[in-house]
Amino acid sequence: MVQKILMICLGNICRSPIAEVVMVDTLAKAKIEGVVVDSAALGSWHVGNRADPRALSTLKKHGLDSKHIVRQIKKQDFTDFDYIFGMDEDNMSQLRSLAPKGSKAELLMLGDFGLNAKDRIIEDPYYQSGAEGFETAYQQCVVACEAFVKQRLQK
Repeated sequence: MVQKILMICLGNICRSPIAEVVMVDTLAKAKIEGVVVDSAALGSWHVGNRADPRALSTLKKHGLDSKHIVRQIKKQDFTDFDYIFGMDEDNMSQLRSLAPKGSKAELLMLGDFGLNAKDRIIEDPYYQSGAEGFETAYQQCVVACEAFVKQRLQK
């Protein structure tokens, strides 16, 4: 059975596309097949665009690439996906309010896997001037994705 994972952040140009690529890489390294990973935005501002150049640069620095085109989350995602991850408490609150009754997706905060309580929020690096925030988000995603895969997907 194919499992489906959806990464969510506010605009789908920083954190969630990084998390999507990191999760795909983590699954490949763990030799886990049959998992589909995608990402989407809560808001519609960037629909049709690529990820922020700083996010793409951070991924490239780590030998990874993203071809993702921004899309907004839709009601059907709550039925189609097994896991929907938010990056912070605001994301989680919005996801809970958008989830239709009886949706199958388990709503989780990515940082609840492998990160300590003080580092569990994956902060939005969009408004920071440099690449440091993107690198921090990338590193948090690596730890959280590895922990999630070990806890939930490895037999």
